[in-house]
Amino acid sequence: MHILVVDDDPLAGEMTVAVLEEAGHTCQFAEHGMQALEALVDPAAFELVVSDMNMPLLSGLELFQEMRSQGLETPFVLLTGDDPEPLRARAPGILACLLKDASMEDSLPRLVEQL
Repeated sequence: MHILVVDDDPLAGEMTVAVLEEAGHTCQFAEHGMQALEALVDPAAFELVVSDMNMPLLSGLELFQEMRSQGLETPFVLLTGDDPEPLRARAPGILACLLKDASMEDSLPRLVEQL
């Protein structure tokens, strides 16, 4: 699966990419939401977007909303260091909202495999 990973923290983004690539996926990294929107100009380029929540310019939630307003229906996973439930309630179209912690190393690849 070709996945776009979006995170303003390069170390966290690289870790997410490494977890997904170890599971056999191909990833491209974007440092913020605006760069992600540029990468998504070709809607068929990615099968999944995995984004951090708290970023400058566009938060992960704002990125998701902007994608939907542009008609981009790419499945979207939001990663957060906060309680994921309130975020999931604010954007019911999000595929999943995962806690960005040590469990992500197992939960993210498992979720992607279910797609």
